[in-house]
Parts: sequence; C-alpha cells; structure tokens
Amino acid sequence: MAVQDISYVELFTQDKISAVDYLVTAMGFTRVADSVEVDRSSVLLRQGEVQMVVTSGHGIWKFLDEHGDGIADIGFTCDDVARTGAAAAVAAAGPVRTLRGNTVVPGFGGVTHTLLPPVDAPARVAPPGRNWVPTPDLSAHADGHIRLLDHVAVCVEGGRLGEYADYYRDAYGFSRYSSEYVDTGGQAMDSIVVRSASERVTFTLVAPDPGKDGGQLDAFLGRNGGPGVQHLAFLVEDIIAAVRDCREGGVDFLTTPAAYYERLADTFQESRFGIAELQESQVLADHDEWGQLLQLFSRSPYERNTLFYELIQRLGSRGFGSSNIRALYEAVQRDRLSAG
Repeated sequence: MAVQDISYVELFTQDKISAVDYLVTAMGFTRVADSVEVDRSSVLLRQGEVQMVVTSGHGIWKFLDEHGDGIADIGFTCDDVARTGAAAAVAAAGPVRTLRGNTVVPGFGGVTHTLLPPVDAPARVAPPGRNWVPTPDLSAHADGHIRLLDHVAVCVEGGRLGEYADYYRDAYGFSRYSSEYVDTGGQAMDSIVVRSASERVTFTLVAPDPGKDGGQLDAFLGRNGGPGVQHLAFLVEDIIAAVRDCREGGVDFLTTPAAYYERLADTFQESRFGIAELQESQVLADHDEWGQLLQLFSRSPYERNTLFYELIQRLGSRGFGSSNIRALYEAVQRDRLSAG
C-alpha cells in the first residue's frame, strides 16, 4: 500500500499544439510519442526523469469546462496496485474505476491517480493502455535543464488541509514532512508537505486561511473551480542558466521587487551565485539548516491562469522556500491586480 514514484503527469488542455510547443520550445521537453483514441489525442513528452502527457479532445471537455487547462491525472507506481486501490477507495469514500485496463482512483478536485505496478525507470515507460506511436524525428533536448519533478503544489479549500494530508497517508502511505502557517499581512495560508516513504513523491498542500483574505489561493480556487494542481516544481542543476534559456524560449516569469534583494543581502551567504546574479535573473533565494534553495515561478501560460511552473535548485536544502512565500504572494498579487 505504498506509492513508489510518479510515472507521469497528464495535462488536459484546449489547445494541444500550443501547449506542446510551450513545453518543448520554451521548457526543453522532447516529444517522444503520440496516441490517438476515439475521443481524445495525446502527446508524450520527456525531460530528465519527468514524463508529461498533453491531451486534448471532446472527451475531456467536462474537465476543461470545470477547471480550465490543468493537471488531470498523476500516475503513481506502487508496490501493490490492488491494495493501494482498495485503501484509496476507503480513504476517499469514492469509487475506484478502470480505464484502459488501469486502476484509477480519486485524488483532489477533478484530479485522479492512475495506479501502476513498479518498474525500474517509471519516467522512461510510456503510460500503459494507449497505442503510442514513436515520434519519427526526435528533435531531442538531451541537454535540457530539468532533472526531475521536485514536488507538486496542490491548492485545496481552506479548513480541509488536514483532511487531504490524512487521505494521502491512509491511501498511499505518505507521511507529513513539514507544516507551516504563513501570514503575509492581510493574506494568510496553511501548508502541509506530505511525502512518500520512497521520498520520490512530494506534495506541497496549501490552503487559504478561511478567516483571512486568501489572496492568490482564493483566486486560484475560483478560477480552477475548486482544488487542483497549482504548480509543478522542476528541479534543475543550474537555475541561472535554466531561467535564461527558458526565458529566451518564451517562458514569462514573475518579477521580484528590488526591495526583496535589499532584504536578502542581510542574510544571504554567497556560494555558487551572488545576489547581483540572482537579481538579474529575478531568482528567489532561501536557506534552511541544510543549505540554500533557489527558485523562480512562471506566469501561467493558460487562458484561465490556472497551472504554472517553478524552477528550483537545491544547494543542500531540503525545504520548500517558506520564507519566499511573501515574495511569491506579492508577485502573484501584483499580477492579479494589474490584470483587473
């Protein structure tokens, strides 16, 4: 009854062509295969140890109407599919169904989990049950910056954070890694980080404080029609180079006010990068007892401003940038206000 890894994440989108182009051209993924079904078509993308499926078609319009473009399925490899499925059905008090011969269980909002047997390299095995046709000319990005999926950030309703954390414990064998309450002055949020026993799967669960202005989290829940994947965090080895190349490819990153770097100068210990270099790239910096964490968030490239992406580099750090949440809130709030 334990999840081992993430095999893939599946993005449902209205415009598969532009979504694939963004992930390939701007973020360095490689298109490796295509699949056509009766009511949908999909493209399989890979980079490092990350596998993404991009799907569109009339069979997914219910999800798109309710949630907009976003992650609809996260495939888990687990040690025992039958036991994990049974545990998930009990914990979620919801149905387990079969799709393409695979066990599919509820997750959160409109997001499901497809349960798959363990394999040696899950991100190198195409999601089973579809007729994948390899891409004839692989315009590979073998030197892409992304190495793995560091964590999945999930936004849920205020007051239900513990309920979701318990679900991932009871259904999938996750444990609570950390928790935090952040009040940025008027806006406030709770967070719980849950992680699989294998340490290969990490979910950062976030929720607005029901008693205060939830700011960008309330806005996300409204745009997304409820809980959903707020962002995917991709681990890179050189964030300055990754940001430069992604920006040149068309990724629009959030901007960070100069005052942030003025405050950072009091606590930042230069190692691989200096403050001037971070400011030029707009990268945020944090530290914990183990080391430094560098991160930067994109703007959402999707029409309803739902899912966005994060680039993250760990110089020993095991945390999740809690002290950068204020900067993120400020940046997203500026975007929200400027958009009207």
